[in-house]
Amino acid sequence: MGLQPLEFSDCYLDSPWFRERIRAHEAELEKTNKFIKELLKDGKSLIAATKNLSAAQRKFAHSLRDFKFEFIGDAETDDERCIDASLHEFSNFLKNLEEQREILALSVTETLIKPLEKFRKEKLGAVKEEKKKFDKETEKNYTSLEKHLNLSAKKKESHLLEADSQVEQNRKHFYELSLEYVCKLQEIQERKKFECVEPVLSFFQGMFTFYHQGYELSKDFNHYKMALQINIQNTRNRFEGTRSEVEELMNKIRQNPQEHKRANQFTIEGYLYAQEKWPAPFGSSWVKHYCMYRKETKKFTMIPFEHKSGGKIGDGDVFLLTCCTKRNMDTIDRRFCFDIEAADRSVTPVTMQAFSEEDRKLWMEALDGKEAVQRLLSLLMDAKTCSEIDLENSVDWEVKTITSAMKQYLRSLPEPLMTYELHREFIIPAKSGSPESRVNAIHFLVHKLPEKNKEMLDILVKHLANVSDHAKKNLMTVANLGVVFGPTLMRPQEETVAAIMDLKFQNIVVEILIENHEKIFRTLPDAAFHEPISMSAFPPNAPPRQPRRLGQRNKRPMAVYNLCLELDDVDNHSPPREDTPTDSMDSLSSQSPTPAVSSSPSEPEKNDLILDSGDLADLAANHVLNRRARAVYPCEAEHSSELSFQIGAVFENVEFSREPGWLEGTLNGRRGLIPQNYVQFL
Repeated sequence: MGLQPLEFSDCYLDSPWFRERIRAHEAELEKTNKFIKELLKDGKSLIAATKNLSAAQRKFAHSLRDFKFEFIGDAETDDERCIDASLHEFSNFLKNLEEQREILALSVTETLIKPLEKFRKEKLGAVKEEKKKFDKETEKNYTSLEKHLNLSAKKKESHLLEADSQVEQNRKHFYELSLEYVCKLQEIQERKKFECVEPVLSFFQGMFTFYHQGYELSKDFNHYKMALQINIQNTRNRFEGTRSEVEELMNKIRQNPQEHKRANQFTIEGYLYAQEKWPAPFGSSWVKHYCMYRKETKKFTMIPFEHKSGGKIGDGDVFLLTCCTKRNMDTIDRRFCFDIEAADRSVTPVTMQAFSEEDRKLWMEALDGKEAVQRLLSLLMDAKTCSEIDLENSVDWEVKTITSAMKQYLRSLPEPLMTYELHREFIIPAKSGSPESRVNAIHFLVHKLPEKNKEMLDILVKHLANVSDHAKKNLMTVANLGVVFGPTLMRPQEETVAAIMDLKFQNIVVEILIENHEKIFRTLPDAAFHEPISMSAFPPNAPPRQPRRLGQRNKRPMAVYNLCLELDDVDNHSPPREDTPTDSMDSLSSQSPTPAVSSSPSEPEKNDLILDSGDLADLAANHVLNRRARAVYPCEAEHSSELSFQIGAVFENVEFSREPGWLEGTLNGRRGLIPQNYVQFL
């Protein structure tokens, strides 16, 4: 049930029920006042929030407008251009929307806040003032009435009449004020319904207008939105189409990054750690640098860079590179190091450390780097710098570096110091004979060397003899020196399995040179000494007569290491050396010998091997009778028509068989077939 109406007639009676109805109306007005007050507060908060939202939206629009996508490559597609321009379009859309929002915020103030504040202050405030007057007159009226009623009846009549007139006048004034107050109460109760709701209606009308404007903007934006969606889908499809190819390229680069290195102006670039030395006792530190090098200009650039500190780039250093040298781990307590020297840098050399051995190789190749041995060799071989190198007093070159440089120099000669021509002749004495005959043979052969070779060999062997005298300290015994310098001073012209098997005899030759240095190089060989037999080549194998023995005779006979120096010693040949590896004989026998034709006529005492069937045919044409031959390989008969024999066996009445590659001869009274390539004619 609503409020009861206030009757004007009740103002005169001023009954308790009338007063109750007035208090009910007053309570309703107080509630209305609180509602309007709260509504104004919320409205102002809404306006502030709207302004904050508008500011945030505008800031968002500015961010969209100021950003621009950077494309990859030198051009972009139409779809990509539309996508790039879309951010600017979004910014414009938000800007237009926020302009409408500002209009809404202003309309809220004008249509909602101000009317409600005016109604609250003017209308509700006026009622409050009337209430104060009404309460004051009520108090005054009833106080005056009580005072009048307390007058004594004994007062003068005139005085009583005057008092009655005053009371009546006060009562009329109270009655008139009561009528006005009741009228105000009922008026404000009716007025509040439209005075409060009409501003709210205006507010919602502004809201609807704002949203309608947003709808209109969205309709205008719809066409652009559809086109942009097509652009986005096209760009996504292109991305999906190229993604597999990009992943394939990534996997290729992951497997072998060096093969897919991007070409640029630098020969090589990457990270290296540089050693920075500090005064004692602070030692040194290692700082990471990004280094770049151009081989054409020799410019080396170092830029300090540390990822841990947020990627701060320090001041770079550029200098001209002069040389690069590999550092071994025995000279520095770090791996993968090398030194670089600069022409225009005060502190040199600078020690750099790569990330791995492979990384160091790449840098060394790009910087034309050399190991210490190679660098020393290049300096010594250069006429401009060789005189500046002091190997005896310099602290820059270690003993092992000098030794390695000497060995590398000797190995790099186009012909070994002991020559290809005499290589086989040096090997033969080391394989057999007495120690004295070995020394005599090598003594004789050394003096057959070219004079320059002999002088160089004399200097070197003298030094090695001096080194061996201090073997207790340096552990370089004569045997160890032979192992080290055997392959350096001697090497075959052709690398074969047989040559590999002769490596140990090269070492023996060097041992003989060191142990007998004074005799070999300070005295002349004995004139009565016979020159050793040259066995530089072996004849080719002949095919067997029997087909079932084809595979057997096609093999080269086993090489024998106890051949004598002279033919007179054949019958008394010494057994093989104990260190001869018997398990490698089969591999040695699998190699076919290389035919060699002597450049000078054979002398009778040289007993050269018969080389081919053409020579045999010439002998057959001359009908040489009673020809003798000596076995140079052992043979086990595989048929009753063949002869078995050992090395050194002498055959009588040797003549050519009708079977190609076979001879007929007599041994110990028995005549039979002899493999042609197993014997040597006397």
